Amino acid sequence: MGQWHKKAKWNFILLLLSLVLLLGMMAAAAIGSASITMTDVLKVTGRSLPVIGEFFDTSGIPSHHGVIVKHVRLPRILLSVLVGISLSVCGATFQGMFQNPMADPFVIGISSGAALGATIAIVGKLDQVFLGMGSISLFAFLGALGSAYLVYHLAKIQSKVPVSTLLLSGIAVGQFLTAIMSFLMVIHSSDVNKIIFWTLGSFATKGWDQVQMMVVPALLGWFLLYYFSRDLNAMLLGEESAHHLGVEVEKTKKTLLLINSSIVAVAVSVSGIIGFVGLMIPHIARLLVGPDHRILIPASGLAGGMFMLFADTVARTVIAPVEIPVGIITALFGGPFFIYLLRKKKSSIL
Repeated sequence: MGQWHKKAKWNFILLLLSLVLLLGMMAAAAIGSASITMTDVLKVTGRSLPVIGEFFDTSGIPSHHGVIVKHVRLPRILLSVLVGISLSVCGATFQGMFQNPMADPFVIGISSGAALGATIAIVGKLDQVFLGMGSISLFAFLGALGSAYLVYHLAKIQSKVPVSTLLLSGIAVGQFLTAIMSFLMVIHSSDVNKIIFWTLGSFATKGWDQVQMMVVPALLGWFLLYYFSRDLNAMLLGEESAHHLGVEVEKTKKTLLLINSSIVAVAVSVSGIIGFVGLMIPHIARLLVGPDHRILIPASGLAGGMFMLFADTVARTVIAPVEIPVGIITALFGGPFFIYLLRKKKSSIL
């Protein structure tokens, strides 16, 4: 009976978070320089849906409002939600796998690899498109995966990958790749502004192509991470205890590292570097639903989608028509939160 009540509570929380996220998406689509009501947003969105689209009458809506909602705001909103969910579920997974509250999706040098890849594409003036990905996105994706691969093999000791060694390898590789990126910025000073804007993260000028590029790998990655939620629960007890419970710890760590790296690589390839989301949101979700990864992973994802949606809406409207990189907004919230975590960890040690 207790288990049934727990699942009912979880389902209610996830349903509530989903409804809030959907309402937030509708509200965000109505906010901007063009005054569009939420009713019009709903009609335009509904009109685009198969089967039920004919039931939505958009005849009274100005055509340019329909274009703004359908081709400018909706793809941007969906992309910000996809990225927010991805970074948050990866953050929850890394914190459980490393048993470290400071862990986030960029802890193993993924962001540095992506930034270096994007920098190479920018200074090389590469304009090619491959499989629907622009050169900057493609090089960022390859750089992120390459850095994760390098960190893993540097941290590997025989057939094991100690968590502490993995974290230290990630810091070292991240600093080395950042140094290379900084050197390229010095000798290609004309491209500095473009590189800095990319590394701060933004959803400006993003459209349906980026949404289509991300949605399938993101959904697949989320499903796979949820599949390992029970193993992550066991790993919270320690690697030795997890092994006694039947978890193949080293194989699980390797698999989770591959899945997380792939999800984050896809996310940063379309949005640039957006920090603190994967660090902050899982902690907030953990306060709401507890440490069980069967509920923590989906709750973190939904909360992350809401936070990223909020941050991007602020970024594009607070000093419009000038747009702030969304990474600045997330850092304004995430920086103080990180300091809070440090103080809390310090007080627990003392």
